[in-house]
Amino acid sequence: MDLYATVIVLTVLLMVAMTFHVMQYSGFDAQQKRWYATFFLSILLCASAEYIGNTYNAVSPNLQLPLTILTVFQFSVSAMLPLFFARALGLVELFRSIRILFVLHAIFEIVAAPFGWVFYYDAAGAYVRGPYYSIFTAFYFYGIIILVVSLVLTGNRFYKRDTGTVVMAFIISVAGLVPMVLFEVYGEYVGIADCAMLCYIYYNDLTQQDTMAELVMHQEQISRMQTQIITGLASLIENRDEDTGEHVARTSTYVKTLAEKAREDGVYEKELDDHFIDLIYRAAPMHDVGKIVVPDHILKKPGRLTDEEFAQMKMHASAGGRVIHEILEGITDEEYMRFASDIATYHHERWDGHGYPEGLAGDEIPLSARIMAVADVYDALISERCYKKAMPIDQALNIIREESGTHFDPQLAEVFLNHSDLFIPD
Repeated sequence: MDLYATVIVLTVLLMVAMTFHVMQYSGFDAQQKRWYATFFLSILLCASAEYIGNTYNAVSPNLQLPLTILTVFQFSVSAMLPLFFARALGLVELFRSIRILFVLHAIFEIVAAPFGWVFYYDAAGAYVRGPYYSIFTAFYFYGIIILVVSLVLTGNRFYKRDTGTVVMAFIISVAGLVPMVLFEVYGEYVGIADCAMLCYIYYNDLTQQDTMAELVMHQEQISRMQTQIITGLASLIENRDEDTGEHVARTSTYVKTLAEKAREDGVYEKELDDHFIDLIYRAAPMHDVGKIVVPDHILKKPGRLTDEEFAQMKMHASAGGRVIHEILEGITDEEYMRFASDIATYHHERWDGHGYPEGLAGDEIPLSARIMAVADVYDALISERCYKKAMPIDQALNIIREESGTHFDPQLAEVFLNHSDLFIPD
């Protein structure tokens, strides 16, 4: 088998493989699969027709008619290949706007065949180009333009674009035509086949990348919705004993700022990566969600709580983690729930072990809860409540300083005090 025959066989096998692949591929609908199959099988038939025509050229005068019919088919369909590709890509308007032109070209090829205008087989059965062979060449070039336009239009519909692939497809397609025009070497379908495979891979890659981009975008939308729902729920609960939900927003900002500054100062820098800081910022609004179990007459009592009332108030910490799992199960991930549960349950624990609900001490207290403790107490001190007036900021900072190492993690308290200018509410 000579080189040309080998190339044609490989082209045919490639198109069979591509047809099989597209029919099995789950990423396209049935109509798109049919057009891709039409595209690949048409390349297969045109390449086969070309090979047969070249093999039996000038073999026998008796083959004039079948070879003429075969060549008319080849010329008519080969010009339509990029049209099939455009339709496979879903470019319906482009397909409809130019299909009549290619149908007229096919009719012209049929009408021209008996007169030898485009091509003919002479008395010896040899193939000869006719005076209007350039019409076929023009349609071939026009088809290449359609292919490139199809790639560009398709690329513009996606988030991801690859101009290099468009250029490569154009070069490969034209490269298949050059030997045919300049050297009368009939290998244009090799170029078309390579281009078809490249275009298919390009489109398939775009589809997958775009799908991933859409998934990321949808995930971000879901994440924003979760955050809004969680923040709204936390504010609703907080408003039972606060004038507004601003405490939720302020403390969320405080924990994020404190975590970032601690990392900058070399405090818990290994633990305080970007992911940790994002989680604590998003989980902070849930720190007092357990207050939902505390009666209104205790939350809104304007005076000092009795020992019995304070015991009930402390229940909000132990209830916090349970409530979070009950209301967030199924709408957020396990890691977020663990963070939110730790903050809600342990933000009233003290560094010296005298806090509640479990009397944890030092590093036994989750880092997220230790950060939350500083932010929560500070904001409570400088805010007006139904049972007290707002405390001056300088006085609140002195309390943080005095209770460093007893109530608060001393390293976090030091970071807070070193950057106290960042914790002044607007």
